[in-house]
Amino acid sequence: MFVTLKSPRNGLLKRVKIGFSWTTFFFGIFVPLTRGDFKWAIIMFLLASFTFGLSAFVFPFIYNKLFIKELIEEGYTPKDSSDELKLNNIGIIFASDY
Repeated sequence: MFVTLKSPRNGLLKRVKIGFSWTTFFFGIFVPLTRGDFKWAIIMFLLASFTFGLSAFVFPFIYNKLFIKELIEEGYTPKDSSDELKLNNIGIIFASDY
């Protein structure tokens, strides 16, 4: 399942997957690097170093939600009410005036 988020600055739309991240499972740190999410790339690298790679089995379960939260903090909003409902269903409460 995917959610579409809209940037208030330029109207750019980002389609982000909800749930387990297969790309993070297979490609690890390269996923946040390609998404421009350098903060989480560094965190993933450091945690993998300290846990001898065991953290790589945790991040596929949580990374997509973390990425969505980062986009919302940057000002992105759900494209429509169905996207807002999807966010609410995964625990990201987003109140808007649709």
